[in-house]
Amino acid sequence: MDGQQFVKNPDWWKGAVIYQIYPRSFQDSNNDGIGDLLGIVRRMPYIAALGVDAIWISPFFTSPMKDFGYDVSDYCDVDPMFGNLSDFDSVVETAHMYGIKVMIDLVLSHTSDQHPWFQESARDRTNDKCDWYVWSDPKPDGTPPNNWLSIFGGSAWQWEPRREQYYLHNFLVSQPDLNFWNPDVQEALLDVARFWLNRGVDGFRLDTINFYMHDKELRDNPPLPKEMRNASIAPSVNPYNHQEHIYSKNQPENLEFLKKLRAVMEPFGAAAVGEVGDAQRGLEIMGEYTSGGDKVQMCYAFELLSGSRPTASFVAEVMNKVDEVAGGGWPCWAFSNHDVVRHATRWDLSPGALRAFFTLMVALRGSICVYQGEELGLTEAELAYEDLQDPYGIEFWPEFKGRDGCRTPMVWERSNHHGGFSGAAQTWLPVAHEHLAKAVETEELEPGALLHHYRRAIAFRRTHTALRKGEHDRVRATGDVVHFIRRSEDETLFCAVNLSDTPSDLPVPPGDWETIGGELGSSAPSPDGQLHLGPWQCCFAVNREH
Repeated sequence: MDGQQFVKNPDWWKGAVIYQIYPRSFQDSNNDGIGDLLGIVRRMPYIAALGVDAIWISPFFTSPMKDFGYDVSDYCDVDPMFGNLSDFDSVVETAHMYGIKVMIDLVLSHTSDQHPWFQESARDRTNDKCDWYVWSDPKPDGTPPNNWLSIFGGSAWQWEPRREQYYLHNFLVSQPDLNFWNPDVQEALLDVARFWLNRGVDGFRLDTINFYMHDKELRDNPPLPKEMRNASIAPSVNPYNHQEHIYSKNQPENLEFLKKLRAVMEPFGAAAVGEVGDAQRGLEIMGEYTSGGDKVQMCYAFELLSGSRPTASFVAEVMNKVDEVAGGGWPCWAFSNHDVVRHATRWDLSPGALRAFFTLMVALRGSICVYQGEELGLTEAELAYEDLQDPYGIEFWPEFKGRDGCRTPMVWERSNHHGGFSGAAQTWLPVAHEHLAKAVETEELEPGALLHHYRRAIAFRRTHTALRKGEHDRVRATGDVVHFIRRSEDETLFCAVNLSDTPSDLPVPPGDWETIGGELGSSAPSPDGQLHLGPWQCCFAVNREH
């Protein structure tokens, strides 16, 4: 599939496999110890060989890097540590040459406090941008206007003496929240999207998409009963988990902005995937934001980024909940990303389990995000406190070690001291020694390596329309086996995956089934219609009666 054909398909995102690149840690091209845009260009053949449809590049914009690029000080330029705009153009050109779409990470809910918009807004109460951020007078006793908390710990309000007001920051103190109630702010952010679309990007990953709007009346969030607390968004040691965040995010007016953004993207054939950060209503919000064909195309919630290994019954429960509350929308699934412990460690997975879980993912209804290195089976890196860079981990150490363990450099070569990531004397985070045995060049030479399974599974998904774009019947769990049927206009597939290290048996649905997916280790049903699955084994079968 060449780039020109790819552009002509407006539904390219539906069922797409998206490869997430954390640019600081992907490939260093200039030996300064930090990954960069030209490093992505260099490794584009590897990405193309995976068979993915798109890449998502985490922020590379100009930034003081207090939160490693998620604190933007210039939305329309590249931070010098990553290169320049010409380097970004090279990324787009090279990706398109391989038929790969380019999605970039837009952080619209907040900026850096070094952004010129905030610098002006904070000066006084009468400047042209005085209400571009969320400002409020203190209570009569001088305390913050309400009880809202920051995800990074403490109050979500910071005092600004020049204005004698507080400003809202749902994240770091240095990440003030933009005021989406101001139409000028919305238009300025839509102009940011236009800038990058005109530069050739094919879509966006929208950071903290449900945080854009806040309650105009700044009402207190109610307490969250202890039995309802869920640490999927913030670690359990963070008091953020003690509130039900019904006023600080998830406002219904957010939908109108998403419609405006969709209208901007539509002429370019671009698509967006939104990150829904909510521990209680994530799936419902995903349904609201992706329904109707006039908002964002995809969203991901945190159910499969869970701390506990998903059981067959849990997967079935999640998928059926999606059918119930988001059946008219489109999910995007991920097991790992730059914010959570790598799932090989988080779920304590054996090589067979890693294969089985990815096999299941390629069979699910929705699109997929693959985080760099998971295709190698990389585990969470163990870092010493003195090596930490993440302010989140530094704040809550040692009960929560932060996000650096999933952000260590990619390993390309086993023989190189820095895993082929960099020739520098010191990398921004140390290369995990235990990762070197899983370097790309090593796995390339091992036919049974996980890397090859990822390639085969992605290719298998691409081959079958039912897996990419089809619907499914009710997802079921029989013992440790997840099973369901996927249907498109041209095929009907039966899918089953054993999510355990013990054999399982179950009956196959009525029909004339032919086993496929032998390259994935697919088991064949017996003549009497029984399916025997070994530990972590799958079955795919096509109905010849379709």
